[in-house]
Amino acid sequence: MIHKFDFLVIGGGIAGMSYALSVANRGKGRVALICKTSLDEANTAKAQGGIASVTNLAVDNFEKHIHDTMVAGDYISDPLAVRQVVCNAPSAIQTLVDWGINFDKSHDGTYDLHREGGHSDFRILHHADDTGFEIQRGLMEAVRANPHITVFENHYAVEIITQHHLGRKVTRRTQDIECYGAYILNPDTQKVDTFLSKVTLMATGGVGAVYAMTSNPVIATGDGIAMVYRAKGTVKDMEFVQFHPTVLYNPSETHPAFLITEAMRGYGGVLRLPDGQEFMQKYDERLSLAPRDIVARAIDHEMKIHGLNHVCLDLTHKDAEETKRHFPHIYEKCMSVGIDITKDYIPVCPSAHYMCGGIKVDLNGESSIHRLYAVGECSCTGLHGGNRLASNSLIEAAVYAKSAAAHSLEMIDKYDFNTDVPEWNDEGTMTNEEHVLITQSVREVGEIMSNYVGIVRSDLRLKRAWDRLDLLYEETENLFKRVKATKDICELRNMINVGYLITRQAIERKESRGLHYTVDYPKHAYDKEAEEKTDK
Repeated sequence: MIHKFDFLVIGGGIAGMSYALSVANRGKGRVALICKTSLDEANTAKAQGGIASVTNLAVDNFEKHIHDTMVAGDYISDPLAVRQVVCNAPSAIQTLVDWGINFDKSHDGTYDLHREGGHSDFRILHHADDTGFEIQRGLMEAVRANPHITVFENHYAVEIITQHHLGRKVTRRTQDIECYGAYILNPDTQKVDTFLSKVTLMATGGVGAVYAMTSNPVIATGDGIAMVYRAKGTVKDMEFVQFHPTVLYNPSETHPAFLITEAMRGYGGVLRLPDGQEFMQKYDERLSLAPRDIVARAIDHEMKIHGLNHVCLDLTHKDAEETKRHFPHIYEKCMSVGIDITKDYIPVCPSAHYMCGGIKVDLNGESSIHRLYAVGECSCTGLHGGNRLASNSLIEAAVYAKSAAAHSLEMIDKYDFNTDVPEWNDEGTMTNEEHVLITQSVREVGEIMSNYVGIVRSDLRLKRAWDRLDLLYEETENLFKRVKATKDICELRNMINVGYLITRQAIERKESRGLHYTVDYPKHAYDKEAEEKTDK
């Protein structure tokens, strides 16, 4: 079946829904919103901490937020992207509020602001400890109420459509690659439909599911990044995988592992070994409020040298009622597994959390492929550089969704549908035996990435990951050619592609920088520069 929509949005988190609402409200055409599961299962809903924006100008300002972002990004963030996000954050927050999203306020009517690791001021807007859920709720209501948006739940994007599908040879050197829509798997017919569009937005979220333990939902398989890479689009900074220092250690919950928000450390939580010893003083003068990459490596090191599977977060010195008021959902979750956070240490460990790289985009959110935009975690705007500053991700998605919407609305009258696109070839069969092969390969990808491309890396580990992933790639591509397209095999292909990109770009970075730490190049770029000057 062939569908025609002026705007095709793939992904239903804050990025996809914000963009969909922005273009739909201008009345420039029909919008299709594609969700691989239900609309409420986006990664946005898992974001507990909050959304960063300068709002209290009496003590805070844009320059402070810009500086904090550049420091956290290890000074390889794009200064233009950083300034665009920080300076446009307040208006993006107001847009979210206008769409019906609530943020907690103090008695005087001002926003109740939290502070998180790496921030020099209190600038994190939140809704209790389920900010992402509140944002998702408000956006879903607005999207469902908009007559110009059609939501396709449980539909799965298989590939984006370019000149390649018209028989033209497309390489990474091709300058004029264009996107004409996407092939989408229909859950009712189990056939791949053709969605033609004038403009396409990729907002497919993160890649956490390629690791054995992640704070992301199981659907975070890097689909958008892999699709754009296969279409010869530019993908950048994939080596910078952020591991959240503190998820609840619970072996029965790994996809997603339950997130213990960084706001708990901003609130006064202290990291300790299970015997009560503090350890962050050995790693950073900011102690438990150090940036995530430092804290994650510190915990990883302590776990290795002591043979532990977790460390602990201690809130027992804080007022019990205040703790329960600030973190009601975390309190309830921990109580459900027998942990009273007002009296007991919380067992925590690092977990794959956020992809700082992705589909390279410009300040308008447009990728190297014309008519294709990318927003949110699947994109690489340059904001995060080597490491994401806490709570900068949601605001990045909101700001860039507005930028992408403005630019695509300006350009859309110049585009038309490409009706020469052929329908998907759905030949092939799938047997139960092949399902077993897919399940096993997914497990192998998680083990390879966690063991060899994790928090601490080496050339030997990365080479081993490369070799294992190459074998899985060949096996999976051969299988894909013989079977009908299903969500399972498409996700496996995407996971292998993403794992390859993370590994390859990690191999190419011959230094320890930001989130990429390798024992073969332990000296930071600044340390090497200082050493070279001393030698001279």
